[in-house]
Amino acid sequence: MSRHHRSLRLRSRVHRRAPPPPIKGFAGFLRQDLHAVLAGVPLDCSSGVVERHVNRLKTLKRQMFNRAELPLLRKRALRS
Repeated sequence: MSRHHRSLRLRSRVHRRAPPPPIKGFAGFLRQDLHAVLAGVPLDCSSGVVERHVNRLKTLKRQMFNRAELPLLRKRALRS
């Protein structure tokens, strides 16, 4: 129920006549594909787990830049 209210609030904010200047461009972008945006609001899924693993691997790559070849990087990524 609250997610439905969130989508209604989002719809009203996107369709304001004169949004504040920083939001004006963002609101215009949302209006282009408003149906997809509103369809995604009530979903319970999250990409947090995937983002955590991507962040961990990027950090590992940064730490090992110019210090190790691919086999060692692969071993370290699979180990941690």
